[in-house]
Amino acid sequence: MPKITFIEHNGNEHQVEAAVGLTVKDAAINNMVPGVLAECGGNCACATCHVYVDHAWTDKVGPANEMEADMLDFAHAPQENSRLSCQVEITAELDGLVVRTPEKQ
Repeated sequence: MPKITFIEHNGNEHQVEAAVGLTVKDAAINNMVPGVLAECGGNCACATCHVYVDHAWTDKVGPANEMEADMLDFAHAPQENSRLSCQVEITAELDGLVVRTPEKQ
């Protein structure tokens, strides 16, 4: 299973394994990673699963679609590497993915 490293805004790291086909949000929630709330349950209807994709991974993860980009307007301190973790599907190619959580959701 692919491994994903979540880095909290304070520097604490959480490395988790997640099955291909789940989302990065699922990996965080299933492993109780702090900083990913996902209040809408992964429906791209809020921005409480906002993460920053490590710059080394942005090309592999790809850009947000229009709906996600609109929702990111509601995220705390969005950046060019911001994504909603509910919209990033885990693939074998994302083994080693690193994402950071914002200071608040």
